[in-house]
Amino acid sequence: MPVTKCPRKVEPPWKGWDRKAQKNGLRHQVFAVNGDHYVGEWKGNLKHGKGTQVWKKSGAVYEGDWKFGKRDGYGSLSHPDPETGKLRRVYSGWWKGDKKSGYGIQFFGPKEYYEGEWCNNQRSGWGRMYYNNGDIYEGQWQNDKPEGEGMLRLKNWNRYEGSWERGMKNGHGRFFHLDHGQLFEGYWVDNVAKCGTMIDFGRDEAPEPTQFPIPKVGSPPGALKPEKQKPASKLGSGGAHV
Repeated sequence: MPVTKCPRKVEPPWKGWDRKAQKNGLRHQVFAVNGDHYVGEWKGNLKHGKGTQVWKKSGAVYEGDWKFGKRDGYGSLSHPDPETGKLRRVYSGWWKGDKKSGYGIQFFGPKEYYEGEWCNNQRSGWGRMYYNNGDIYEGQWQNDKPEGEGMLRLKNWNRYEGSWERGMKNGHGRFFHLDHGQLFEGYWVDNVAKCGTMIDFGRDEAPEPTQFPIPKVGSPPGALKPEKQKPASKLGSGGAHV
């Protein structure tokens, strides 16, 4: 009885070449067509693990964790300084799916930076922002703007505590005029105080108290004598209600 043999299937050469070309484990410098290059770990031909990516066009450098070709985990991003050309760190923190997510610090300038929570490359959650002019905001964020409850402390130590919406004072809040020794408590709409009450608050310790104290509700006329003449403050004389 004749014996038939099936011919062996021969694998095309390109499949073997492709397997050898697959990048896995630690690799030294690997260049892309556009000149970008990467040094670090790979898995399944994708950046995975620890590695450093350099973008040729912008000069930006990322050092940190990767997951299946995307920045994921902890890492830092640096950009070249336009004046000196030296690398300047702009972000250090957590990433997810190639976007800033989780806790991180973003540097906008030498004296301006944000530290707090991120989501999809936007400030979201709790965070503290230091501004160039010396102001500091601490509180809740959403869609890259103050949203919810937060406190803004100005350079002169006056401060606002209350509700925010779309990056502006909206809702109930209190503004402490520590330089004048007064407190305004009321309702705000798009950074404008609409209604509320102004009271004296620590006038004796204030560096620039108003010339006349605010009388208490129900005080008879002339109950409060004017103090010695002092330079008029920015607020001037205040009433009981605003």
